[in-house]
Amino acid sequence: MTAQESLTLLACQIAIPPTTTAQARDSHLADTAAKLRERLTEKRADLVVLPELSSIDYSRAAFDQLDEIAEPLDGASFQTWAALAVEFGIHVCYGFARRDDAGTYISMAVVTPEGELAGHYDKLHLCQYGASMEKDYFSIGNGIFTFKVNGFTLSPIICYDIRFPELSRVLVLKHGVDVILHSGAYFRDPSFPTWHAFATTRALENQVFFLSLNRAGQDYGNSLFCYPWMDDTCGPQHFADRDEDFRYVAIDPQHMREARANYTFLMDRWDSYDRPCLTHP
Repeated sequence: MTAQESLTLLACQIAIPPTTTAQARDSHLADTAAKLRERLTEKRADLVVLPELSSIDYSRAAFDQLDEIAEPLDGASFQTWAALAVEFGIHVCYGFARRDDAGTYISMAVVTPEGELAGHYDKLHLCQYGASMEKDYFSIGNGIFTFKVNGFTLSPIICYDIRFPELSRVLVLKHGVDVILHSGAYFRDPSFPTWHAFATTRALENQVFFLSLNRAGQDYGNSLFCYPWMDDTCGPQHFADRDEDFRYVAIDPQHMREARANYTFLMDRWDSYDRPCLTHP
């Protein structure tokens, strides 16, 4: 772990209206940026984090219009958040529907305080159950992405990605990630009650800070921020059940150091569990 200061996130559980046109998308982006300007003027953050597909509605009606509302990397979402990043000298991590010559992706991107694109991540696992229909519209990504703020290494993952422990494990063990930014669009379908169990497990088993950020709305909400260790004296932070919630979260590196010193899960793990198996006939 490199030398670290502290890190303040502004995690934004935002409401997203129907967005079936580029005009509706851009109007929503402008409204959200105005809300963030108001809050950042009152209290600064180092990094603003937005949910999965934060520029558009998560619906079949919206996805049917991806020819119009999906964007290139330097599209409307980038222009909006780059301007905010420069204005306040911060990083912004945001979700959008990305399109290039190879396909259309559910993506997270990060802009720097200089207004430059730090990089992007395309969702590795597309969900196709409950309220989700992603395989009908989107392509699968093929890489991961990390970036640094104040000496912390962070990485975005997206919604369904949380169900695959190997991804978070690789981010922590191979790439030294300290903070996983898990942005989602968690609809209140039958899988909704299992979501928090996955979030707390990913944080504890990897001893990392884990932001699990949903959008707001009657069918969404209930975001969660988890620490590297949690017990009856220190639990996760719960966001509003359904309403918009702009939550400042302070990350102290000492919390991670103490968790890893007191509970040596990562130190005691084997490099491989591919071991001889004794079977009874």
